[in-house]
Amino acid sequence: MRTALVRRGVVTVSAVSLALLATACGSGGDDTKDGAKSGTKKETESAAPAAPAKGRTDAELKGLLVTQAELPDHKLDPTGNSGVDQSADAPVETDKPECKVLTQVHAAQKIGSPTGNARAVVSAKSEKPKPGASVEEQMKAIENALGVTVSMVGLHSYDGKGAEELTASFKNAGEACAGGFTMTSNGDKTKVTSVKEGPAVTGGDEALSLELALDLEGKGKPTALLLSVVRKGNTVASFSALSLVGKTVTPTAVINTQVKKLP
Repeated sequence: MRTALVRRGVVTVSAVSLALLATACGSGGDDTKDGAKSGTKKETESAAPAAPAKGRTDAELKGLLVTQAELPDHKLDPTGNSGVDQSADAPVETDKPECKVLTQVHAAQKIGSPTGNARAVVSAKSEKPKPGASVEEQMKAIENALGVTVSMVGLHSYDGKGAEELTASFKNAGEACAGGFTMTSNGDKTKVTSVKEGPAVTGGDEALSLELALDLEGKGKPTALLLSVVRKGNTVASFSALSLVGKTVTPTAVINTQVKKLP
């Protein structure tokens, strides 16, 4: 199975490669003071809990997504929820129910009952060959383009403690799914051979990262899929990074830029 991000990656790197070939050929509450208002003990106790946090809408989250201007060294597809490959919204089943959240983070799908959801695709830019470049230099540029890391960025907002529940389920999946699992979408299956702690990410109130080893189309060498979630208040930013050919690298600039935009 080619997962949602794999499909998107194929489209992205193919477009970059074609562009390189053409170049080569052509040349994102107020504090309440104690004692501000007197009342009975019962009234004080009932008023103590803060009002449940309200989640943001799709439109509000879309306005918080990273922009092209904020990531000049990347190519951003500000598709929101409409232009992303439809396979990203295809239902995904897993042989281990506790692992499903990982596939949902991978495609930036709606997880649980969010009040809002938004996403975009970001890919690292690959350097174009210089005018007059040799055939070897042109081929090297195309090879580098095929190896870029493509990332799916998602924003998910919730009422109450929904965001905390998402990060908790993500953390639990890292342990429950360590031995691997199989995910199925549109009749196609992808084998995840292992799940382990991923490269460290920071920011927000919680930050977690996992590395999944994918067995794509029976290839002997697994492909690394990096998943990260960063929660700030009742909003979670998710990141799914994958390189089809080269080494998948943590999209640090993308993560840091997006997390800084969360209010």
